[in-house]
Amino acid sequence: MTVPSITDAATKGWRYYLKRPVIVIFFLGFSGGLPFPLVYSTLTYWLAEVGIQRSTISTFAWLGFAYSFKFLWSPLVDAVRLPLLSRWLGHRRAWLFVAQIALMVSLLSLAVVDPALEMVIFATIALAVAFMSATQDIVIDAYRIESAEVRLQGVMAASYQYGYRVGVLMATTGVLLISDNSSWSMAYQAMALCMAVGMITTLMCREPVVHEPLSARLEGDVFEKLSSWIFIALVEPFVDFVRRYKGWGFVFLAFIASFYISDRVLGIMAMPFYEDIGFTKTQVGTIAKFYGLWVSIIGAGVGAVTVVKFGLARCVVAASIIIVSTNLFFALIAVSGPLLSLLTLTISFDNFAIGFGSTVMIAYMSSLVNAEFTATQYALLSSISTFFGKLLAGFSGDVQMMMGWLNFFFYAAATGIPTIVLSVLVARRMLLEERGE
Repeated sequence: MTVPSITDAATKGWRYYLKRPVIVIFFLGFSGGLPFPLVYSTLTYWLAEVGIQRSTISTFAWLGFAYSFKFLWSPLVDAVRLPLLSRWLGHRRAWLFVAQIALMVSLLSLAVVDPALEMVIFATIALAVAFMSATQDIVIDAYRIESAEVRLQGVMAASYQYGYRVGVLMATTGVLLISDNSSWSMAYQAMALCMAVGMITTLMCREPVVHEPLSARLEGDVFEKLSSWIFIALVEPFVDFVRRYKGWGFVFLAFIASFYISDRVLGIMAMPFYEDIGFTKTQVGTIAKFYGLWVSIIGAGVGAVTVVKFGLARCVVAASIIIVSTNLFFALIAVSGPLLSLLTLTISFDNFAIGFGSTVMIAYMSSLVNAEFTATQYALLSSISTFFGKLLAGFSGDVQMMMGWLNFFFYAAATGIPTIVLSVLVARRMLLEERGE
């Protein structure tokens, strides 16, 4: 899923965070952030510990395609009213409640399946978790936009991000600490119960007013509705993008598509690496996840200030370079072994780079969208930004098994070289546009 920037909320004042819609979106953000690590980084640690092959572990990165392609069924979520529930709760809340119940059931099911013995069933349930999590994201994003006036959207975005990060913290540090003292099954059962936070919030919050439902644009028979769906979700925003930027549009898309590749290629193997090199789950949970979370928040804030002070063009180059270069810190751990001081240093640089780079990329993609197609166009760009990284990450296990850990980290860094080249081209184009050339 896409996490919004916190910078617009910085000057709004603390009193805005006490407003009902802002409090609601914090708890929905928690519900949105909880499932993703449970089918991504945290899950890979579980698989590594029970002895699953690295090549198999890395293919779980492809579960992230549910988030990359969620724009395909978002028109369906907008248009279809759920029987009985939509009348009782309202359109948005009905979809939220169904997604959250499905997530709780899926996580409970995942907790009782042994991946070492029943991998196919385990992977199928994990896919269901990813799909329902992406569906919940669709509804939360719509709810966030529709439940507050324009002047509160900055605070809403910030509150959502804070809740999201607390959810991620619970699903990483919380799971690692519970599993270290009990079992993976118990940890995942605890996370399933945490979905009750979102369910209670959904039942207690108010249904937003939808001024222009998508269902108004999906008319006619089944074939006509399907055609409209494809046109709204894919064709219309893409054609507008190419019309406005012409040939440069493909350069911009290539840069966006490559931006997170080096991070994704390494990220899917980070938890197996920590387990393989000798760090304990408590150490990883405390340093890589809990401490790393706050470093990424600092990085996001610094990114926002840097964009304002130095301009977006320079920042896209800086972000591309630091994201690629921080991958090399993992090579130092591969050589030195499980030193906590070096792990802390690596996490400091890596998470700062991701926080900084994410803010810059959100700002860059936002600068490209047409106000007429804000939601669909941004959804497409954010999907493109994650697709190829997740695709290549699925092969990271095979590459690591062939190369070993040290060479794998050099490989991960090398996948980011095209990004740096493209960032220079993008920055030069942006500077020319600023000068009116």
